[in-house]
Amino acid sequence: MKSHQLNVYRGPCAIISELNLDIPQGKWTSIVGPNGAGKSSLLQAITGLLKWDGSITIDDVNFSSFTKKDLAKKIAWLDQASNTSDEFGDSLSVYDTVMLGRLPHQGWLHLPSKTDQIMVEQALQQTDVWHLRQRPLQQLSGGERQRVLLARLLAVGSDILLMDEPLANLDPPHQADFLKWQGDLLAQGKTLVTVLHEIHFALRADHVIMLNRGKLHFQGSSQDPATHQALISLFDGRIHLEKLGSDWVALPN
Repeated sequence: MKSHQLNVYRGPCAIISELNLDIPQGKWTSIVGPNGAGKSSLLQAITGLLKWDGSITIDDVNFSSFTKKDLAKKIAWLDQASNTSDEFGDSLSVYDTVMLGRLPHQGWLHLPSKTDQIMVEQALQQTDVWHLRQRPLQQLSGGERQRVLLARLLAVGSDILLMDEPLANLDPPHQADFLKWQGDLLAQGKTLVTVLHEIHFALRADHVIMLNRGKLHFQGSSQDPATHQALISLFDGRIHLEKLGSDWVALPN
């Protein structure tokens, strides 16, 4: 996925400007930056929730060439606001919430197919919420709801997964589960894009994009020393990086 001279708007104001990105196919890309840098807005623009101009392409095909339904099949989206919103009502069950991820694959007023049911069950099992499938979503804890929303994301079966703060409210064991199924998805050739505040997790990605005040600060391999230097400068030298085993961690100065 690529963008060229991408501008993103909230109302009349451009909150991201002249953004040229190259998100590697079949890799994990993390997006980092200070609060208000435009990280969430970038994903919202890609999913059509915010107005934008310039160009975005997938496999060199412009977004305008895809129908909304085709894009909904190709791109799955986890919004950080969904965990705290009332969009699902008081009575929608966990199972039915995850089945919403299959809507792009269903005909008008059609019942879920066997494939839909298999995809939903697999997603519920993968995120450790199968045992909660009959519970109303709004009765769950924040961490349980987050796992349900991750299951809905997986149930879509998309080639591209966009995730805004996917680790929010997850305890350490379920964070580890997240990293495991991320690896499984990458092995299947999926493209993963995550907005993360946890720098140590962001540096586990293959590729890092840094935004600051709606502009591109840097993009490159997570293991490149130039990326590490750019990350330190992104936060005004208030952090430093240290290697712990095979992983890099960010510590305050």
